[in-house]
Amino acid sequence: MNHRFYNKSKRDQNRILILIASFSFLLILLSILLSIYLGIYLLGILTLVITVSIIAPFFDVPNLKKRGRIIYYSSLFIAEKPKNGLIKIHGGTLFDYYFVIEKGMNGKQRTDFIIQQYLEGLLNLIEANSIDKNIKIRGTSYIINTRTAEKIGFETGKTDILQKIILCFNYFNILISNSIAKNKLSFPNLNKTKTFETDIGKLLERKKYIEKLNDSIKSTIANKKYSAFGR
Repeated sequence: MNHRFYNKSKRDQNRILILIASFSFLLILLSILLSIYLGIYLLGILTLVITVSIIAPFFDVPNLKKRGRIIYYSSLFIAEKPKNGLIKIHGGTLFDYYFVIEKGMNGKQRTDFIIQQYLEGLLNLIEANSIDKNIKIRGTSYIINTRTAEKIGFETGKTDILQKIILCFNYFNILISNSIAKNKLSFPNLNKTKTFETDIGKLLERKKYIEKLNDSIKSTIANKKYSAFGR
């Protein structure tokens, strides 16, 4: 897995987290003092909520990985430990986008790379859990469209209220992630968020198609990098 944060030493990782925590604390403190001075208390509250939602994955994700609560199946594809016959899958967080996506990629290359990492992660998930074909797989995404999801073996369902509330709370986090993915300011349309569900058996049936699609996108990314280097 090519992840710049995890490739660093433990000391360097801690240094990064301390820096993020210190800067965030200073920002929140200054906003609270300013809100008191101006008498606009909502300013301090909003800054606190937005800042916490943005920095949370930088602390939560490495901690959950360390405790074995989540597993990286690729640099931008994460799964929770199986529980009651269900594996919940997640695309990379803002934390992962920041440390994985190369700065030199344009918007199309970044989108292709993210989808390719989803497919690669899905293939690794299938391989790791192929013994039990009845294990359910469920995930929520606003990036993967319904047609693509159905082609690789997922069924589309409505996103529950709790998940929508969580998405709304993390809107600014998602906004930054989406902007990194598109390499420009890009406001996410949370109305396009869908919940996808399948089981290992159905994914095994579509494994060859997933492999073919993954290889095709990898080839496209490699060719674009080569062309850019050639210029």
